[in-house]
Amino acid sequence: MARFLTMEFQLLLIMLSIFQLILAAPALLSERQSTVPSYALEYAPLVWLYSTDTYLPSDIGAQLVHTKPEDNFTVVANALNPLTLDNLDSLNGLGGTNVYLTSVDDITQDPAWLKGVAPDSTGKTDGAVSCAIIVNDHGSGLVDVFYMYFYAYNRGNVVLGQEVGDHVGDWEHNMIRFQNGVPSEVWYSQHANGEAFEYSCLEKQGVRPVAYSANGSHANYAITGKHDHTIPNLNLPNGLLDDYTDQGKLWDPTLSAYSYSYDVTTNTYTPYDPSYPVNWLHFVGEWGDQQYPTSDPRQKEILGIALTAKYVGGPTGPEDKQLNRTQVCPSNGDACIVSPVLRP
Repeated sequence: MARFLTMEFQLLLIMLSIFQLILAAPALLSERQSTVPSYALEYAPLVWLYSTDTYLPSDIGAQLVHTKPEDNFTVVANALNPLTLDNLDSLNGLGGTNVYLTSVDDITQDPAWLKGVAPDSTGKTDGAVSCAIIVNDHGSGLVDVFYMYFYAYNRGNVVLGQEVGDHVGDWEHNMIRFQNGVPSEVWYSQHANGEAFEYSCLEKQGVRPVAYSANGSHANYAITGKHDHTIPNLNLPNGLLDDYTDQGKLWDPTLSAYSYSYDVTTNTYTPYDPSYPVNWLHFVGEWGDQQYPTSDPRQKEILGIALTAKYVGGPTGPEDKQLNRTQVCPSNGDACIVSPVLRP
């Protein structure tokens, strides 16, 4: 009888241990999910959207619902259907950089899905994951954190009465360089280039630097006002191509974002939350329509000059944003000027 009671007691202990593990599982999962560096969120940029911009931050995955993959204006054969953020990289073997996620709607009719989602009173794009945070740890305390912002549509600037450079899909970003958890420099993407500033000189809310998203184009600037971008690194008082920024709606991209660590040696992304999709980050194609030819009645050019096309090709995604940089600026042939003072 004593031996039976001992075995019964041991069985009870085993069952109790299993029950404790089950109870602990959510805590263990929470601990795993919270390993994104705290400073990456503490110092994350806040973004002022332009007051009258009608093309707002958009859900990354929803772009796949409203597009189809095309190569040279022909639907890609053998593409998975439906395409999702979990399998989007499958297109790399079916055309790669020649693949364009092409709108299933006529964009000249301004379908509602192009408009995105306005941030709520907390700054969250509720129901739309519109940002990806990517952390690249270089070692020795040097860490670059990218904040990738997604919009379903980019409205270009007006030149001689015509919009120039409209396109489906729009990726912009800030990057903050940290040393031992302390921010030192911040990059603001703008069209084909951008600007870099010392963190100390930037406008902030608390410790969070502020970015201003330009009307329609969503280029990121450090101050409000008028910004000429005709020539990179040269802001003319009255340029041919001007962006405008102001304090419209305040957007906090971190409130609805996917977050990942990036290992450059293996070119792999590890999600900080296991529920986050990963494979879409490897997609090397374009996130919008291919530039329409002049034979397409939707296309317009000024005096037949190709550089003035109303509609241009969609952008590449995070994979093409030089996630492993030597300097805070991408290596694109332009000088990397890190300004110690705010300027246009």
